Amino acid sequence: MTEYRLTVLPGDGTGKEVMAEAMRVLSVFEKNSPISFNITEIPCGGEYYLETGREWPKGSFEHCRDNSDAILLGAIGWPGARLPNGDLAGGQVILGLRSGLNLYANVRPVKLFQGVKHKVHGIHKDIWDPNLVDMVMVRENTEGLYHSLLRRMSQKAIGEKDDPMVIEKFPGLDGEVAWDTRPISRIGSERVIKFAFDLAEHRRKKLGKPQKVTCVDKSNVTRGCQLFRKIFHEIAEEKYPEIEINEAYIDAFTMWLMRDPESLDVVVLPNMFGDIATDLASVLQGGMGMAGSANLGPKHMLFEPVHGSSPKHAGNNTVNPMATLSSLQMMFEALGFRKNDTDLDKCADILMQAMEEHFAEGGCVTYDLGGDASTSDVGEAIAERCEKLLKEAF
Repeated sequence: MTEYRLTVLPGDGTGKEVMAEAMRVLSVFEKNSPISFNITEIPCGGEYYLETGREWPKGSFEHCRDNSDAILLGAIGWPGARLPNGDLAGGQVILGLRSGLNLYANVRPVKLFQGVKHKVHGIHKDIWDPNLVDMVMVRENTEGLYHSLLRRMSQKAIGEKDDPMVIEKFPGLDGEVAWDTRPISRIGSERVIKFAFDLAEHRRKKLGKPQKVTCVDKSNVTRGCQLFRKIFHEIAEEKYPEIEINEAYIDAFTMWLMRDPESLDVVVLPNMFGDIATDLASVLQGGMGMAGSANLGPKHMLFEPVHGSSPKHAGNNTVNPMATLSSLQMMFEALGFRKNDTDLDKCADILMQAMEEHFAEGGCVTYDLGGDASTSDVGEAIAERCEKLLKEAF
């Protein structure tokens, strides 16, 4: 039995509450299957900053980099927790890790479970269809409009001096100007686009049906997107000629996403467009409380719910833990794939089955899905289902 090193970052607000449910479910897998984790929990975020003057303890980045097979994050952000330069306190945790660990692919499945109503009522049929919403959106995670912030956070995390770019004048603009660069590189585009095509091929084998890769950008206007789309076509033609492709401008794509989600399989986008479109897509799976994600790089991986820390709900035991449990499922799957561990693969399938059956059979749900269950109620219910399935499987 292999023991994997897991670093847990509960973060702020409700992040701590949903993380507790992830740990509840993980403990069930450790007790009832061959998988095992050596868990290190590190306090971090805005609340920690207000208490200590640090965003996380000294050496935390190095631990994540050098002593972690996977990282699980709750949520970051707390009212009034800002650094002296105005940046979000806790930013070096999530943004510093994304940039400093080269987590270039942000992977966000958008899947509607049977028994869950999406939020676009009156447009799609009420009868559940497994093909209605089942896509994966792959967002470039280290470049684009967020590049300067990501770099600033990673430099802070590893103790390097910030190297801000300076420009004295913008032609055609007078007075005070605030600006951000939007660099999109060939290397950065190639690796995330290749990742999207490889993911489509993986989904084709697992789901037993053809997959299409859609490139979303604004290449009719911006040069960075023109490079992104050019590379998309190069890779599609040279390496994946058997995979169907499509393309869209981001403004039109937002309409397609709401109107025809069943036409989408794998979608690849530059950083900012991916950030916005994936949050929009969450309404098709029941809201942000259902949306998990992975941040993947060549050597490291971090998993987190898409939602924030929701300070107004903190301490009430009311938020939906499913996004974090979905992130845990993605961790099993990605770590199993990377380590060639069939036991982790089986655990990933079992956790997915438990979640699917919970909703299909009318299991308890939190307020955002129309129920009155608590965070811990849902976590306990999923843990109990997992325990039963694990005893049958191992």
